[in-house]
Amino acid sequence: MGSGTSTQHHFAFQNAEKAFKAAALIQRWYRRYMARLEMRRHCTWRIFQSIEYAGQQDQVKLHDFFSYLVDHFTPSSNHERDFLDRMFTEDRFPQDSEKFGDYESIEVPDNYTGPRLSFPLLPDHATALVEAFRLKQQLHARYVLNLLHETRKHLIQLPNINRVSTCYSEEITVCGDLHGQLDDLIFIFHKNGLPSPERAYVFNGDFVDRGKDSVEILMVLFAFMLVYPKEFHLNRGNHEDHLVNLRYGFTKEVMHKYKTHGKKILKILKDVFCWLPLATLVDEKVLILHGGVSDMTDLELLAKLDRHKIVSTMRHKTRKENGKQMKKGEANQKSSAGRPTPWFLPQSRSLPASPLRLGSLQAHRAGRSSSIPCGAPRDAKELARQVRHSVDLELDRCRQQAGFPVSRGTEEASLCTPEADSGAEEPLEPTQEEWRQVVDILWSDPMAQEGCKANTVRGGGCYFGPNVTERLLQKYNLQFLIRSHECKPEGYEFCHSRKVLTIFSASNYYEVGSNRGAYVKLGPALTPYIVQYQANKVTHMLTMRQRISRVEESALRALREKLFAHSSDLLGEFKKHDADKTGLITLSDWAEAVESVLHLGLPWRMLRPQLVNSSTDNTLEYKSWLEDLAKEQLNRENIQSSLLETLYRNRSNLETIFRIIDSDHSGFISLDEFRHTWKLFSSHMNINITDDCICDLARSIDFNKDGHIDINEFLEAFRLVEQSCSEGNASDCPQTTNTN
Repeated sequence: MGSGTSTQHHFAFQNAEKAFKAAALIQRWYRRYMARLEMRRHCTWRIFQSIEYAGQQDQVKLHDFFSYLVDHFTPSSNHERDFLDRMFTEDRFPQDSEKFGDYESIEVPDNYTGPRLSFPLLPDHATALVEAFRLKQQLHARYVLNLLHETRKHLIQLPNINRVSTCYSEEITVCGDLHGQLDDLIFIFHKNGLPSPERAYVFNGDFVDRGKDSVEILMVLFAFMLVYPKEFHLNRGNHEDHLVNLRYGFTKEVMHKYKTHGKKILKILKDVFCWLPLATLVDEKVLILHGGVSDMTDLELLAKLDRHKIVSTMRHKTRKENGKQMKKGEANQKSSAGRPTPWFLPQSRSLPASPLRLGSLQAHRAGRSSSIPCGAPRDAKELARQVRHSVDLELDRCRQQAGFPVSRGTEEASLCTPEADSGAEEPLEPTQEEWRQVVDILWSDPMAQEGCKANTVRGGGCYFGPNVTERLLQKYNLQFLIRSHECKPEGYEFCHSRKVLTIFSASNYYEVGSNRGAYVKLGPALTPYIVQYQANKVTHMLTMRQRISRVEESALRALREKLFAHSSDLLGEFKKHDADKTGLITLSDWAEAVESVLHLGLPWRMLRPQLVNSSTDNTLEYKSWLEDLAKEQLNRENIQSSLLETLYRNRSNLETIFRIIDSDHSGFISLDEFRHTWKLFSSHMNINITDDCICDLARSIDFNKDGHIDINEFLEAFRLVEQSCSEGNASDCPQTTNTN
């Protein structure tokens, strides 16, 4: 009996020991499995983010290039001046009657079944708008324009920094970027409740671009702001900018949805965006702003500057800038010489490199590069031209103020007097210091290191460290900052010892399952309570591994397209590592070469198994790899490989250039727009070209001969230029400047 009991205990002990060992093995396997999934998720995230930031750098370089051309071009007529003003500074300060009074003439047809608005708005109107948009209905252009008119009147009355208090509401909900994703906004209202006197909201910028429902999001946000002006607040983001909208889809969305009145809507929105407040302060303790801060951030200066004059953070200098302001701006720039100057402040009068091949064979024949070295003007002639240009602008401004016709004749110079200048009513441009302040709070990102440095990854704003955050909090007696601007895998992230909270509300931003969205709720104690979600129901039906695999494949597909877009540059770099011309390179050389071309900062050695099928000897036959890389794209497009590569590389830039030239947002480039733009380019290439030649060139691009150039004809023209260069003498073709 006793021995039987002892044997049973022995077997029980052995079974327990085996169970513990099995549990330990399963636990070890699971931890390794989860670690591998986390590593894959992290790499996928870096791919998406690197490609996104590379696109932002393209945007910066492109507008830098156009800004230089416009600032250094002397118009020969009022018509040319009007065109250039429309390109970047169109009708910035028109009268209300000219800008907003025409929506009343727009008739709403009897068969219109969408939502209807009447003013002043009531809560039911805003709620009905949400429901109508959920059902994919579209708001009529008359109501859109009317709503924008009322929004502008309300925004004008607001301070630059809104003050809100938890004393009057049960809680304040802060939401981050939405980027045109209406599903996320509807989900927030469903989960957290509609705005009300007891439930206040702050939306922290970037309402538009990338998503397909940016118009609807704006209409809902503006409607609730008018219904609850004390409980519903909006901050400006870096995408509430008409120049940024040219690239990232909002301009295209408006013109697609409102073909007849789209130009009016865009014109008013450009002004409405300028009136959006810059920040919100909760209980004088929590500062909410879109991007971040810098070591130069001055809340007192931000509170008193004229925010509506910051039309775009992509461009500061304008043709209306006078000599007095230029001197003041230069003084401000010198006063902050200790800090790296961002991309948008001109260090010199040099011409930025062209962001793509402009297809001008004349540049080669002219015997000079289109890129002037940085530093001082090349010679006395160049300096004299710049001085003459500035004087001409000042003379023309004075003539216009005095009521005289604009002319280049020197005999009219005496008409411009100091008295006429002193009586000018034209609004002054913001100083560089004021403009820099706004750019910093809209574009900056936090970093783990101490200090403050230029944000070269995005191309704008700065990186600010924990010490910068701490100094600002102490200076203004704040507890912490809430910002947005960066997509986070979990929808939020604390940093700087929990003194900086990033909130991003667009779930599935890169791909379905790529990230959660989040919002934060603040009560009287100002303790942040985070709520996470994913608006797309498909993600809840997938396992973690399935979600990661799906997102990973999407990221790798985007990366392969990026590699294919730089096939020619990669081939040249591979050949540098193949000194013996064997056609083979090591995989470590492959990783080094790819990074030297793309500059994405990715862990290429970790990504190598997904991108390269290597042989056993750790080498790669790079030409066949490039050919395999092209197969997927070539199967979808019946185009020569070299031409398709050019389109993949430059399509975003070309589409942005098209919309810049199409200054009236008609969807077509007219003959006048083409002529003025070509004269702008040719003046900087020292090319003498007649109007007749320009007209002939425009007609050659107008393939269907309908009198204007659409986007497809514009892209096709660049394909043909590229083809003629590849078939002809390479020395006759302009050099492509890689913007990535």
